[in-house]
Amino acid sequence: MTSVPDVFDPRQYAAGVPYDAYRLLRDHHPVVRQDEHEVLGWPAGPGFWAVTRHADVVRVLKDSATYSSYIGATQIRDPDPDDLPFIRRMMLNQDPPGHGRLRRLVSRAFTPRRVDRFERVAQERARTLLTHALEAARTADGTVDLVDAVTDDYALLNLADLLGVPEADRKLLLHWTQRVIGYQDPDEAGPQVLDGQGRPVNPRSPAMLRDMFAYARQLAAHKRRFPDDDVMTTLAHDAELADSELEMFFFLLTVAGNDTVRSAAPGGLLALAEHPESYERLRTGDAELGIAVDELLRWHPPVLTFRRTAAADTELAGRRIRAGDKVVVFHASANRDERVFTDPDRLDLSRAPNPHVSFGDGPHVCLGAHFARLQLRVLYREAMRALPVLRPAGPPERLVSNFINGIKSLPMQVT
Repeated sequence: MTSVPDVFDPRQYAAGVPYDAYRLLRDHHPVVRQDEHEVLGWPAGPGFWAVTRHADVVRVLKDSATYSSYIGATQIRDPDPDDLPFIRRMMLNQDPPGHGRLRRLVSRAFTPRRVDRFERVAQERARTLLTHALEAARTADGTVDLVDAVTDDYALLNLADLLGVPEADRKLLLHWTQRVIGYQDPDEAGPQVLDGQGRPVNPRSPAMLRDMFAYARQLAAHKRRFPDDDVMTTLAHDAELADSELEMFFFLLTVAGNDTVRSAAPGGLLALAEHPESYERLRTGDAELGIAVDELLRWHPPVLTFRRTAAADTELAGRRIRAGDKVVVFHASANRDERVFTDPDRLDLSRAPNPHVSFGDGPHVCLGAHFARLQLRVLYREAMRALPVLRPAGPPERLVSNFINGIKSLPMQVT
């Protein structure tokens, strides 16, 4: 019997996604218990079932009646019981039919037509950021940190345009994203906030989100007085949307909308730099950009894991799962499953079909996937034009997180 590797500890992800451990789990322990030990000041938890094969991941994501987002929310660590009613108000942490109602409401604002209009703006933004990156590289021996110079601002400013956040307030979006998404990483989250008993306070708790929600209310009031062609204007004028729901949508769009592209974009650029023959195929038109974007998403999924809670006793891959057990799907493992993908450890920019789960599956499939793909297409197209040379100039600095596949720094040789 092979030993079961730990794929929970967020610190190991700073060295890279543990694909060898994932392969061992897929082959020998496709659904297996994982300890949830104390780490980085966060207390130990009851443990969870790790789901690593593609078919089982898709089954869990599609079956919301058995595997609930509502019972215990969607993060591995259990929220404080006092915070759970608040956290459940978010669309991400609801099950059908309530989830479907909220999704339909926000879909009215998040339309492909509106997103497509941002392509010209995104193109100009990518071109400007890449030009400035090249200028910076010329004074630094041809190297530049593409996260600092390009991808962080690209994702942030595109989202701010879509939401309708005034220019003076846009850095707030990055601050909130770092605090919520990067809470396991001391570089991102800043000093840890402790409660009266000396325990760390969950960044998704009402106390930690008070400033973001106050801003959302102020922005909605402004949009009612001065409407514009943006998502917050549409949501602020939707009579079916309660104020508390609008606040939660602002939180979800700010954090998920920003960090999806913020994580995927440098991951894709790193993959192309590490595979120069693939980058050249893309630059010469030998690989189709839209198909390549999905392969880069498979290769570097922005989200590593999502949690569900068993609503009833069930069985998955021969393992008995009890009602109330935590069930965690590993997107990055499913994307390398040999049972679905031929030669999955090879970057193939012409791979089709490509049933990756980087945007999830089932009722919770990413609402902003269309917007994310558009941004990535534009960024890679402009990078190919501006950066004929794209080579790693050192190892990337990765986020300490078992949730987001983040890259904090990406030194590149670009001239």
